[in-house]
Amino acid sequence: MQRRNFIDILLGSGILATTASIVYPILRGLIVRTADGELRAFSARCTHLNCTVQYDSDERQIVCACHGGVFDLNGKNIAGPPPKPLLTYSVNVRDDEIVVSRV
Repeated sequence: MQRRNFIDILLGSGILATTASIVYPILRGLIVRTADGELRAFSARCTHLNCTVQYDSDERQIVCACHGGVFDLNGKNIAGPPPKPLLTYSVNVRDDEIVVSRV
């Protein structure tokens, strides 16, 4: 293996790892600011069939467009087929960073 090929592979791997570390949390987590300013984080996967959920700001609910699942801002399933609440995460604000971690 030539040195140039090795450096190309190393650089490509670094770019891929950086991209994955940015995209993975976005795909896995949903952060919502409530009316009183509190930040809450939930799994972005519906508990029914793992479709991605979205925040509906007009209704102030978390919805799953796949099968009509609806969750409140506590993650509790309130309509549709989801059998259980969304997985919740702990949210901490440190300086200008939002840190989300498993409870």
